[in-house]
Amino acid sequence: MSTYTMPRLSRRSLLRNGLANIALAAMLQRDGFGQEHGWAPPNGQPHFPPKAKSVIWLFMNGGVSHMESFDPKPMLNRYAGKTIAETPFADAQSPERLAIERLVVPDANGNQRNTLYPLQVGFQKHGESGIEVSDWFPHIARHVDSLAVVRSMWTTDSNHGAQSQFHSGRHRNDGDFPNLGAWVHYGLGSLNDDLPQFISMGTREYWNASDGHYLGPAHDAVPLRVDPANPLDFARPERPFPEAAKSVGTELIARLNSLRDEAHPYDSALDARIASYELAFRMQRSIPEALDFSQETAETRALYGIDQPATAAFGSQMLAARRLVERGVRFIQVQHGGGGAGAWDAHGGLKANHANNAKAVDQPIGALLEDLARRGLLDETLVVFGTEFGRTPGSQGADGRDHHIFGFSVWMAGGGIKGGIAHGATDEIGFHAVEDRHYVTDIHATIMHQLGLDSRKLEIPGRKRLDIDHGHVIHDIIA
Repeated sequence: MSTYTMPRLSRRSLLRNGLANIALAAMLQRDGFGQEHGWAPPNGQPHFPPKAKSVIWLFMNGGVSHMESFDPKPMLNRYAGKTIAETPFADAQSPERLAIERLVVPDANGNQRNTLYPLQVGFQKHGESGIEVSDWFPHIARHVDSLAVVRSMWTTDSNHGAQSQFHSGRHRNDGDFPNLGAWVHYGLGSLNDDLPQFISMGTREYWNASDGHYLGPAHDAVPLRVDPANPLDFARPERPFPEAAKSVGTELIARLNSLRDEAHPYDSALDARIASYELAFRMQRSIPEALDFSQETAETRALYGIDQPATAAFGSQMLAARRLVERGVRFIQVQHGGGGAGAWDAHGGLKANHANNAKAVDQPIGALLEDLARRGLLDETLVVFGTEFGRTPGSQGADGRDHHIFGFSVWMAGGGIKGGIAHGATDEIGFHAVEDRHYVTDIHATIMHQLGLDSRKLEIPGRKRLDIDHGHVIHDIIA
């Protein structure tokens, strides 16, 4: 008489058979996320019909002066050299209005600067909308009728940890929180399984060098260099490797991963690592092809300025961004001038600083907008131009401006955004956002809305977010 032996089940098998799901349901019930709350992990589908498929997030590290870019203030010229207290705008520095700042770091930056400093560049009206843009951004200005310029941003922290704040809504003093790109990656499925859905280009400082945080490492951006021969770390062997040897190594790694997966079924880091290895294998072909600019015409390469020293680096990133969006990458995060405080941090020599930085990015960004539009991609691609804060109306030293959190500008284009509008306003000297004020997460909420996502449906059990983390959709700039 034969004896039947029950097959041994791994913990992974039990998970698949539902026992772990029962335990998970009990834990969610305990933490207040039971079925009556309707929580479920994202299924990769939008919550409502989206107006955009992809995002190109352009971030200028260091703090762009709103008054010398997209928010001209002629009163700075009229009252130049006078203290704010000597002008009709003395109320700008009342303690009640300055109270939104949480912490002034004792590093001689982010302080009140009292003597008004004149504009360092001229402005012209552009397009049918007549929106004024500084003469440092002539290429972007040609596309002003595609832009929604938000002139009424504010934030709470004046040190450069605000770079993290603009990306995640939270300053590093609050802890580490997922940034917008990670939430989008968490919420939506892939547009192309051979390419990463979240890519980062450019130098990042340690305070905003990570993305996924409590969402897990699978939602970190993939750092990319615009170099077809070496676009990713460890993406190819250091010396030629026979295909047969590759196959043996691949099979061995798969077997070892499987064994560890059975022993540690809840290891999210291992799951992320396996997925990244599999994606890396596919990217060995897809990434070099995406970065092969020889497929582009000479006119297109010249449009982005990759043949000119001043614009070659950022122009290459912008052309890569267009090619990656074209191939189905969901979120592309490009940081200009990273490292240290950031290239735009003009505590002195603002005129030379901003003129040089604008020259590096203006033509490439203008080319990106033009190229996306003529290829029919701008309607489904949301382009964002942001920075961590603005700069003070008052001078720092002889010819600089300090960090300024009380009012600054960003702009958005494409992806169902109205073009040719200036939304919100700062006061007459550019000190405070006074009309349609928006905290940085209002930009996040608007982007999520255009992608068809409700951020409140993406929350993780045990990680309740504050209302300010979610932000408010800026409906006035949506077409």
